Amino acid sequence: MRYIADTTEFQIEEPTIVTLGKFDGRHRGHQKLLRTMMELKAGTGYPTAIFTFGTAPGTAVTGQPQTVITTNLERRANMEKVGIDYLVEYPFTDETRHMEPETFVRDILAGRMHAREIVVGPDCSFGYKGAGSAALLLAMAHDLGYRLHVIEKEKDHRRDISSTYIREELEKGNVEKANQLLGQPYAIHGEVVHGNHIGGSLLGFPTANILPPPIKRLPRYGVYVSRVLVDGVYYKGVTNIGKKPTVGGEYPAGVETYIFGLEGDIYGKNIEVQILAFDRPEQKFTSLEELKERIEKDKEFANAYYEKHPEILVEK
Repeated sequence: MRYIADTTEFQIEEPTIVTLGKFDGRHRGHQKLLRTMMELKAGTGYPTAIFTFGTAPGTAVTGQPQTVITTNLERRANMEKVGIDYLVEYPFTDETRHMEPETFVRDILAGRMHAREIVVGPDCSFGYKGAGSAALLLAMAHDLGYRLHVIEKEKDHRRDISSTYIREELEKGNVEKANQLLGQPYAIHGEVVHGNHIGGSLLGFPTANILPPPIKRLPRYGVYVSRVLVDGVYYKGVTNIGKKPTVGGEYPAGVETYIFGLEGDIYGKNIEVQILAFDRPEQKFTSLEELKERIEKDKEFANAYYEKHPEILVEK
């Protein structure tokens, strides 16, 4: 995949199949768009290209960081896995913010991205104050030499599947529902860092700690059954998401995982923790011994979950 970021001065020379959006989560609605792009690629031979922003427009406009289901690094990994050929993360500058929709279509999509097929949802918006729409794309299609494909929204019962819907479920700890909407497990990527070593030295449960960036939307604080990808191999896991209230002190929100059957030092490695099912809320225990007893129960809960779902350890 060719990745283009932090520049307005780029040019894709070959005709492309383009879609645009934030693609936060690559949920089932996004996957429907991506499947259409791949079908068009099979028929035309054109490479696929995604236009998105390096910074969420809401963050740039309000100055308040917006949390995301997938970070930029995670989005890049997702799109490479799907087989996207070009990913453009355009800078959201003041000039970009005030760009008229017609200018965006003519200069960016048709011009710099050389779009010959454009795939969007019916509610797509772009340009100054989001005034651009699928109707505008259709009106400009003939003059600019592209075909437009408007793909209906994917629904969960009567509700549109969206990043907002998924964030709501994550906040409640309903990760199984969130995963159903995503069409894949909610995942947290990161480098394994040194923690306080209490898990291994005092509790007998060595754990892997990763610190996601502050913009990463985490589920409700608590303990979850997880699946952990390390060096291309999936392991069973129990993951605590939160601030470790029993240990004391001020800790940033972190992701601490006990990985079943993993041996060896993984400090400094990048791992992927996929959250599968809610076990219990994060809580403060009166002693480390009480915490240790609870962790044993958490391990039993995870093992029971995997006994019911043995297929989960098969790579997907």
